[in-house]
Amino acid sequence: MSWNSLLGSIITLLGSIFLFLGALGVYRMPDLYNRMQAGTKSTTLGTMLTLLGIGICHYEWLGQVLILIIFIALTNPISSHALARAAHFKGIPLTAKSVTDKLKEEESKAEVL
Repeated sequence: MSWNSLLGSIITLLGSIFLFLGALGVYRMPDLYNRMQAGTKSTTLGTMLTLLGIGICHYEWLGQVLILIIFIALTNPISSHALARAAHFKGIPLTAKSVTDKLKEEESKAEVL
């Protein structure tokens, strides 16, 4: 086994661990917004690491894999943010344990003006 394969396998395994922890976070979080945050962060990093590991194992794919990583880094957080704002405007409540709602505070400031 070459060093490329070993390093790529370790990075792929690390990405898989992040994806598993993200799934666990989605299962354990109390409301939609916390689930979305846990899922987005872990799937972004987990997918990027998994793809990077594959790119290191198969060096001829590295250019294409880097394009995919950039695409995921740009689109995954933006789409999750848009979904969370849509859920907030739809009126999906936060958990009772939430201390503050910054978006609601900003909306009430805008209404006063």
